[in-house]
Amino acid sequence: MAAPRLLRAAAPRLYSSIAAPAPAQPRAVDEKLLSEPLAHPDFFNVKELFSLKDLFDARVHLGHKKGCRHRFMEPYIFGCRLDQDIIDLDQTMEHLQLALNFTAHIAYRKGIILFISRKRQFCHLVESTAQACGEYAHTRYWQGGLLTNAHIQFGAGVRLPDLIIFLSSLNNVFEPHVAIRDAAKMNIPTVGVVDTNCNPCLITYPIPGNDDSPSAMELYCKLFRMTIIRAKDKRRHSEAVRELRSKAEGN
Repeated sequence: MAAPRLLRAAAPRLYSSIAAPAPAQPRAVDEKLLSEPLAHPDFFNVKELFSLKDLFDARVHLGHKKGCRHRFMEPYIFGCRLDQDIIDLDQTMEHLQLALNFTAHIAYRKGIILFISRKRQFCHLVESTAQACGEYAHTRYWQGGLLTNAHIQFGAGVRLPDLIIFLSSLNNVFEPHVAIRDAAKMNIPTVGVVDTNCNPCLITYPIPGNDDSPSAMELYCKLFRMTIIRAKDKRRHSEAVRELRSKAEGN
């Protein structure tokens, strides 16, 4: 196998004075289609999907015991009651809106979104959520280097996810998920729910909140599913309108 490579490397290169054809420039309509959502702070109106009461009813504010608190989570903690940390839901609302807005923009641009959770009790919920919105999920053991060595394991030209959503940023032994490190190495943005025993500095868009309660996890999955479906519907509607306008101008 090495001989052909050496022959190809030793072959003379032919240079020409003819200029290479310039790449086709995207049409102004396509640029407007992608740039228009960026001009609005909440183009997909994700603020209407949930309220502070929804977060409270889903027990998103309940954290772990005070002894399990991560020092980087202290700015997001409202207080402590009966030796249990209480998360500030006002900050949770703000960070959740930012995370949903970013997720909507990725879905609008037809990006690949990967849901990750290592908790067995939520495997079916996470997988069904990803399937409902046409995305992907990984709820099993994560092999180290799955992203960094993707071109070796899956072949050249494999496409990595454009966004990774961690519904729990810890693995089964309460350590940061290996995929967080791999995503940082590959410059892949991440959205993650961080409880009071997690490190929010490792996540691009952290969401302070409870990651153990079933009601909280159901709320997270519901919000991400609705956001992604809303963004994809918006993209299809915009493309249909653009196509109708182009046909009308052509006639």
